[in-house]
Amino acid sequence: MAETIRILGIDPGSRITGFGIVEQSGFDLNFVACGVVKSTPTLAMEERLKEIYQGIRAVINQHNPQHAAIEQVFVAKNPNAAIKLGQARGVLLLAVSQASIPLREFSPKAVKQAVVGYGQAGKGQIQQAVRALLKLSSSPSSDAADALAIAMCCANHLAVSRATDRRSS
Repeated sequence: MAETIRILGIDPGSRITGFGIVEQSGFDLNFVACGVVKSTPTLAMEERLKEIYQGIRAVINQHNPQHAAIEQVFVAKNPNAAIKLGQARGVLLLAVSQASIPLREFSPKAVKQAVVGYGQAGKGQIQQAVRALLKLSSSPSSDAADALAIAMCCANHLAVSRATDRRSS
């Protein structure tokens, strides 16, 4: 019987951070939870980062993932937005690291290819693919769907790694 692994996917944002959790057993994936961590836009940036950190730590404490994955930084047109996204990613990386959870990073293109089969897929396509693949009754928000897609991408990579390790043993 295949080991069950719980994976946390994180779609970082300075206003809204998506999270998605799946369980993998062999090549089977099951939905566990998804949602968003929101920061209060009227607060100072350091307080917003604290909210993001505390929110993702609460998710980690509640769901106890064994692996985590986060989307890599993409090139933003607005330098100020890129800096804020980088700061949010930093506190998210810290939260995962403090929980001693192995972390993988994936490019947006790799995530889209893993879930939709097309590296330029739009938000709606990701939501539809996540809903279909995880057999959800409704589509999650775009941020939560992106996070689930990141977790699913990680699951695919972990399954391939385990299969390759077994063959070379």
